[in-house]
Amino acid sequence: MKIIILGAGQTGSALAEYLVTEHSNDVTVIDEATEKLQSLQERFDLQVIHGKVCYPQVLQSAGAEDADMLVAVTNSDEANMLACQIAHSVFNIPQKVARIRASEYSDDDYPLFSIDNGIPINHIISPEKLITQHISQLVQYPGALQIASFYDNKVYLVMVTAYYGGALVGSELSEIKEHLPHVEVKVVAIYRQHRFIRPIATTIIEAGDLVYFITTPQNIKAVTSELQRLEKPFKRIMISGGGSVAVTLAKQLEEDYQVKLIEQNIQNAELIAEQLANTTVLHGESADQELLSQEQVELTDLFIAVTGDDESNIMSAMLAKRMGAKKVIVLIQRQAYLELINESVIDIAISPQLTTISALLSHIRQSGIVKVVSLRQGNSEVIEVIAHGDRQTSKLVGRTINEIRLPSGATIGAIVRGDDVLIDREDIVIEDNDHLIIFLSDRKSINDIEKLL
Repeated sequence: MKIIILGAGQTGSALAEYLVTEHSNDVTVIDEATEKLQSLQERFDLQVIHGKVCYPQVLQSAGAEDADMLVAVTNSDEANMLACQIAHSVFNIPQKVARIRASEYSDDDYPLFSIDNGIPINHIISPEKLITQHISQLVQYPGALQIASFYDNKVYLVMVTAYYGGALVGSELSEIKEHLPHVEVKVVAIYRQHRFIRPIATTIIEAGDLVYFITTPQNIKAVTSELQRLEKPFKRIMISGGGSVAVTLAKQLEEDYQVKLIEQNIQNAELIAEQLANTTVLHGESADQELLSQEQVELTDLFIAVTGDDESNIMSAMLAKRMGAKKVIVLIQRQAYLELINESVIDIAISPQLTTISALLSHIRQSGIVKVVSLRQGNSEVIEVIAHGDRQTSKLVGRTINEIRLPSGATIGAIVRGDDVLIDREDIVIEDNDHLIIFLSDRKSINDIEKLL
């Protein structure tokens, strides 16, 4: 594919790396920052164009006239929208994907985006909305450190840490069927001291293992209890931040939980208080030890730091954890910080960049791949694919899972067929239009998966 990426920031650069290293895509990146472009060109086989992303002349010099896709991920919503409009009206680029951060642009009362009547964007990526959804899912399942849903939430991938107290810890993986005979679950990966272990029936689960499993939503807690002592549901939640993620999250949680929100700006705090019916809005600094003490942070079940400042998020979460908060979730923009975080201090670190990349790849990848979830800082993935054809035209359809030659480290975790979720059934014959949920320990093996499709 010939793809033009607008913006050489963290997301644009990471996306360019994915697309260049995975395939022989023809990738061009446009930005006004010369240093960022030079760095990209030195590391990867791609073209760079220096200039404003909305200028037709600049887009033309990037080959817009015969481009297959334009991906707009600059820091300006308006620039992204205008560039998509020009790409459609002037150059007739068939696929346009844009990152739109401001929730006001996605207001259902004022529909803006439509190929036929509006701003012509095929797919909108809203990082704030994706992050809010992800955190809300983590709140529902207290033991989970990572969670992702597939095929209209019919099947979930969950990652938990195995601790002493879990019934399966110290036992072979095959015993899970004895403990939970009526629960369909597939353990697709185990990471022990950062090393991938492909799980088989005789694999012994050890305390400290990171275990990835696939199951249906109603069985998540039952499976989690096999790997750790089940945590009590959250009751008291404290949110640090006054941006769209914090406010939207508070709105979603305030009916079912006791929610407090800390905002540093007094005017913004007053505006937020008017929007939230059952949330206690506090004016102050979330890393203020005295404020946290007054608000009894030691009784908090979950502290969520989602300001736009990485350092503030990390410091406030570490302080809250030291003062007695049971669990902390932190939003971290910088990749370098993600790699430095001590997992024993910060329970869950969420990367907006990785979340956005996952959503972008879901729309960019071809060959029947309909959803991508990046894991482990982008090194691993879970993908949802659709099998098409018959035994003569497809390498998947008409075959059992055992017959399919998957790349090393790849595991089919579930098959979704209409309303039926089929998990851990090696003898099931794959049919046309089945949705397959596949775990990849190395995302680079996506090329082999696409050949199967």
